[in-house]
Amino acid sequence: MGTIAISGCATGIGAATRASLEADGHEVIGIDLKDAEVIADLSTPDGRQAAALAVQGRSDGRLDRVVLCAGVGGHIGNNALVASLNYFGVVDLLDALLPALKQGADPSVVVICSNSAQLSLEFADSSLARAMLDHDEAAARRLADDEFAGQAVYMISKNAVGRAVRRRTLEWGDAGVRLNAVAPGPVETPLLQAGLETPGDGDAIRSFKVPVGRFGRPDEIARVIRFLLAPESGFVHGAVWYVDGGADANVRPDRF
Repeated sequence: MGTIAISGCATGIGAATRASLEADGHEVIGIDLKDAEVIADLSTPDGRQAAALAVQGRSDGRLDRVVLCAGVGGHIGNNALVASLNYFGVVDLLDALLPALKQGADPSVVVICSNSAQLSLEFADSSLARAMLDHDEAAARRLADDEFAGQAVYMISKNAVGRAVRRRTLEWGDAGVRLNAVAPGPVETPLLQAGLETPGDGDAIRSFKVPVGRFGRPDEIARVIRFLLAPESGFVHGAVWYVDGGADANVRPDRF
């Protein structure tokens, strides 16, 4: 069995993924603000560095799998935090754990994106997206606070994460590490519930059409993550898988 690091392991998709992988006999090193082996705040550079060092110490410098689930919604009222955690908290930890993954057995990584990442393509070339992809966290935090609404910051951060995954395809493939992303739609998690309870955001979520007629469950996303981590998906690399009840296809049927 392998050693797996999971960020955002305490609730939602991260918790469901942890339970699924532990049921298979894997050793999980969880990273979260509470209820985890590694307690760290991934919204700060120091927290990311501390998390990476702690994971490497607990794993003896050898990881077989990584799942990065930590993130927050645009409803929280702190746009700079959304930008820092959802983008920099992902890519900095991702890159910091690559050396340990290179030592693993058939290593693979799954990053949580969002189906909202492609819903407003005008955001893809925004100043905030460019700051994220240029790895300028100070500029990203300033722009997030000064020029964008919370939900826009969330969508841009997820768009940038998906692009960051795809931009690493060659480098990570050459290193022998598979890297993919999952883009869920609305899933029954504390994050979604908080959004539903936020004026304005809640109405938008409830009006968003999911063709299968319901929200997703964390265990459904966890099963897709489990497959993408496994040897059975060995030729899947650099992909962003939509697990959203058909919502993305409904909104943009001619773009895929």
